[in-house]
Amino acid sequence: MTGPGTAPEALPVCAAALCAGAVLWWSAGRDEGMRRARLLLAGGGDVASVAGAVPPWAEEWLNRLRDLWRTRREVICMPIGCVLALLGASLLPLLAAAVAMPLVRRWLRSRRLGRERERREAAVIEICAALAGELRAGRQPGEVLAGLAPPDLGPSWPEVAAAARFGGDVPGALRTVGRQPGAEGLNGVAACWRVAVDGGAGLADGLDRVAGALRAERDQREELYAQLAGTRSTAVMLALLPAFGLLMGSALGASPLRVLLHTPAGLGALAVGGLLECAGLLWTARIVRQAQGTGGEARA
Repeated sequence: MTGPGTAPEALPVCAAALCAGAVLWWSAGRDEGMRRARLLLAGGGDVASVAGAVPPWAEEWLNRLRDLWRTRREVICMPIGCVLALLGASLLPLLAAAVAMPLVRRWLRSRRLGRERERREAAVIEICAALAGELRAGRQPGEVLAGLAPPDLGPSWPEVAAAARFGGDVPGALRTVGRQPGAEGLNGVAACWRVAVDGGAGLADGLDRVAGALRAERDQREELYAQLAGTRSTAVMLALLPAFGLLMGSALGASPLRVLLHTPAGLGALAVGGLLECAGLLWTARIVRQAQGTGGEARA
């Protein structure tokens, strides 16, 4: 279907589809919580009736959608591209969505790795504090270390526990785990362990120093992130301004998507605006990286 009435006719259909998907997603996300709440309010009664409220085929598809969202969040680009392609009656939004998917995947991966790094750093600090506290309580370091099982330090941690339990090379095992991003503090724990075993120095004091240094570095990094929050929010706001402009133009009946996607002037403006948008985001990212690098050099 072509013509001036394409976008107004497609808009209700797309809006209804998006609303239905949002409702299904919301109901799927809260299904487990509702079951637990009803079980608690019912005093431990059977919840089979709640589970049967959703058809099996719908529950299976909702589970697949949840798994897809947890593992492949970048696929959200394709539905957005489909909606824009329908509204603008053009294949360009689909092509842009296909190009954006690897970029979004890379961005999501960097965010996930950053969160994992922060969790590992927090786990190392907790290990140092727990070891120091138990040592001051009179327990043996090997016994304490063998009993720790932090889930955020990966599959290599059982080697540390085994070395501590059976008298193996504990510093070497700690250095192996410390090769992971965010777990570098374990190298300091390994050095303290080596000095305490060879020279008889106090292990608890060394662990307290390592934990204090890691906390100070984490606090300084969080303060730097807080200072850069204004720059990040400004960049996000400027990046979303063209989308708000398109929405305002559509609300006024100007059909901006049709102008951008079906006229030479609109295609030129779209290309120039896209290049400027990418340049602004890259420039902002460079400023943030330089600030973080300056903060890292100051800490060193």
